[in-house]
Amino acid sequence: MRIVLIGSGNLATNLGKALARVGQQVVQVYSYTQSHAQELADSLNNLYSEEVVTATNDLQQVVADADVYVFSVKDSALESLIPQVGARATKGLFLHTAGSIPMDIFKEHVKKYGVLYPMQTFSKAREVDFFQIPVFVEGCNVQVESTIAELAKSVSNKVSLADSEQRKYLHLSAVFACNFVNHCYAISSRLLTEHGLSFEAMYPLIRETENKAHEILPEYAQTGPAVRFDENVMNRHLQLLGEHPQWQELYEKMSQSIHQLSKTL
Repeated sequence: MRIVLIGSGNLATNLGKALARVGQQVVQVYSYTQSHAQELADSLNNLYSEEVVTATNDLQQVVADADVYVFSVKDSALESLIPQVGARATKGLFLHTAGSIPMDIFKEHVKKYGVLYPMQTFSKAREVDFFQIPVFVEGCNVQVESTIAELAKSVSNKVSLADSEQRKYLHLSAVFACNFVNHCYAISSRLLTEHGLSFEAMYPLIRETENKAHEILPEYAQTGPAVRFDENVMNRHLQLLGEHPQWQELYEKMSQSIHQLSKTL
């Protein structure tokens, strides 16, 4: 398939490289910033070992005859970009990669559309094994959905169907399982640094917590003072967080939530 990437961020970079490695033909990268588009195009050309991917920051220069247009941009940018690209590329398959945006955002602008949602945290500087990433797909009809699934299966061994309603909850759950957890890591790191300690001390604990989540349900793996509602320990912790009132509030609310959930088991 001849594919245009609309976007050059973390997800677009990883998806573009995954597509290139399996022989899908990315022909162009569009970004608001020319240098960002060119950076990704250069990376893909290195994988193809020839100059086959162009870069542009001009929507009027977006290739009009590609097979697939993959929108991997901020959610707020989709509404303005889709009609502009759709007016030029009337026969292409339009996909977005967002977890919380419904598929029907394309409905009034193009004939063939759907979603290819890789559920993973991405960074440009860190490459991941795309074949291990769960990818959730949705299409405007059975035939289109089949085409999207085949494209997804070329880069992932874990492809499933999920409609827009289900995908909203996948994205919400991912925020809890990844973004919020990583924020807790960041707080832990700051606290340790403030007191002359290294976050490296947390690595074995993090690994064991992850291992338990693979083996038993997280709610049954929960430990710590909040489960047993040990107020003496929790009050001491809250006092230690006195210089960080926002973290103090977070600790208190998180502890209440842990204890309330534990009582439902």
